[in-house]
Amino acid sequence: MVRVIRARFARAGAILAATVAVTVTGGAKLAAQAPAAHAVPTFTKDIAPIFQSKCEVCHRPNNMAPMSLISYEDARPWARAIAQRVETRQMPPWHIDRTIGIQSFKNDRSLSDEQVDLIVRWVAGGAPKGDPKDMPAPKQWPDESTWQLAAKYGPPDLVIKSAPYTMPAAAQDAWWRPVSETGVAEPRWVRAIEIRPSTMNGRRITHHALARLQQAENLRSELFTNDPNVVGDGLFMEWAVGKNGDEMRPDSGRLMLPGSKIVWEVHYHAVGEAITDSVELGVYFYPKGQEPKHREVLALFNTFTGPRTMLDIPPNQVTTTESFVMLKENARIENFQAHMHLRGKGMSMEALYPDGRREMLSQVTDFNFNWHNMYIYSDSVAPLLPKGTLLHLIAWYDNTRGNKSNPDPDQWVGWGDRTIDEMGHAWLNITYFTDEEFKTEVARRTGGRPSATLATAAAVEQPAQR
Repeated sequence: MVRVIRARFARAGAILAATVAVTVTGGAKLAAQAPAAHAVPTFTKDIAPIFQSKCEVCHRPNNMAPMSLISYEDARPWARAIAQRVETRQMPPWHIDRTIGIQSFKNDRSLSDEQVDLIVRWVAGGAPKGDPKDMPAPKQWPDESTWQLAAKYGPPDLVIKSAPYTMPAAAQDAWWRPVSETGVAEPRWVRAIEIRPSTMNGRRITHHALARLQQAENLRSELFTNDPNVVGDGLFMEWAVGKNGDEMRPDSGRLMLPGSKIVWEVHYHAVGEAITDSVELGVYFYPKGQEPKHREVLALFNTFTGPRTMLDIPPNQVTTTESFVMLKENARIENFQAHMHLRGKGMSMEALYPDGRREMLSQVTDFNFNWHNMYIYSDSVAPLLPKGTLLHLIAWYDNTRGNKSNPDPDQWVGWGDRTIDEMGHAWLNITYFTDEEFKTEVARRTGGRPSATLATAAAVEQPAQR
């Protein structure tokens, strides 16, 4: 069973340490093929800037990673292991398939081919330090006790905390489901949300946290789920490793109504000592009187059809499931996030347009349950899909001994909240548009040029003219 963040990184650290003695064959090949005049990269000039931009977010003192990569003295003992993990693209954690679908993301933490090559050649060349004068200025990281979005928006306009929970030192996993009043007295539109365990110690016991917004609105369920077990108005926000907050695109927002409540679901697990903690939401509103034009929701779409009992993963097999979700309104898909457990290996999302065209949007090929990455599409490529489009979702599970994360390949696995159980769904932030709004958005995206998507939207609005 996956434990806690530090435990995850401790295991990663053990793997890295074991790898130190391994020869980086790919790096050696690159070095052998490189021209003699090709200078060996140095830490201060070439590697430190990469570590600052892509690695130090976790690999710095008193953070979740097992070692710091801030200085040469920190990184040098791990050089060969770093090359191995980087060359195999196990680190940084970014599991979207680089050969399929959309490749432009706002939060891309992956390394480019050039950056991977630099790191591998640096290690193959003896991992030299270089001239200290080339070392970039230290990166100033925000205090972990502050809200990450505060630098952009200031302090949250509203902070909602769950009731505290004490997780014993040794116990079965627990799901804590308290209810918190929001205190919202008038309709307010939300432009950003951040969610987190209240303390750094709390991150050790918190596997994930869901915040459901309960309010008297009766939003059409097909706009945010295909799961018949989901009740109410769906999700407001989720916290998991790799995901902390959401920012709405310009002129889009989520709506909170008077009398609303947050219904929490927090998954806790024991770590060998008793810890008491809570989870908190930081909500950033649009200014009063400023209403966004478009409504965004956080959708959960299962990757199989029917009730949860339909998820059936036999022992010692690779199993594939699929589902089709019809968009009842014109939509912009803001992100793609696959959610499975230990047998999960991959998930894809394809658009089947009303005119018969097919487009693969995104695919996670090497799913890793330790990281719940949310892949946020760049503004210029976030899929614009006319109503009537089918989202085709496929997930595959490896319940064999070939899956190193599999706790027991001889067990049948079905739906369940426990880590050793399974589930399969895509988390999607979706902004919905009227027909006229959608035409305007497509025209803005294309600069007024005709497009297949725009033609499809027009055909859907006026079927008689097909």
